[in-house]
Amino acid sequence: MYIRDFISRDYPSFKPEDSIETAAEVAAEFGFSHIFIESGDAFQGAISRAFLEESSEGTLDSLSMHYERFAVLEDASILDCVPLFHNFDANVVAIISATEEYLGYLSVDDVLGEFSRFPMFSENGAVLTLETPKRNYSLTEISQIVETEHARVSGVFISSYTDEHVQITLKISSDNLSSIDESLERHGYQVVNKYYTDEKELMLKDRFGFFQKFLEF
Repeated sequence: MYIRDFISRDYPSFKPEDSIETAAEVAAEFGFSHIFIESGDAFQGAISRAFLEESSEGTLDSLSMHYERFAVLEDASILDCVPLFHNFDANVVAIISATEEYLGYLSVDDVLGEFSRFPMFSENGAVLTLETPKRNYSLTEISQIVETEHARVSGVFISSYTDEHVQITLKISSDNLSSIDESLERHGYQVVNKYYTDEKELMLKDRFGFFQKFLEF
């Protein structure tokens, strides 16, 4: 998952002397949020398409004080792009070498396409979010509990982390999800969210509904 394996080069970079209007048109044609400026082979920064469209006259060097310095190194992980997409409201990120040579770009679609191949996203299963006191958190224990119920963990990540509690989101595959819920809660892991059809819960709701109808008679 090194960035170097995902470099694309079909989106042109720009020189400081290029026109703002041309840069804005190319960004719009590709549907990207930013354009990238290089001088020689050195990466200078990025400018958002929205800003270009507001300042359509002149050349890019007139906007040099507005260059945004965000990029990712070629030997970084593809995961390192995610906070950049969020922090700079971008759908494309420049890729540079250790000497800040501009090498190409990576789009958010490229990242999502790669993520879609991960078992956590590609396999069917239930998603559970657990909460437990931070001092009790053990990924090994959670995996053992799930596997004891003849299920398999296909993905896990920390979805919230505070001084007192931690929330863990799991993707699991099993036909016995209610038992997994109960086993986790017996070990002190509270199920705060679950994204699947809980047959046991539906059965109880049906019985309660039947009981209410019985009382109406």
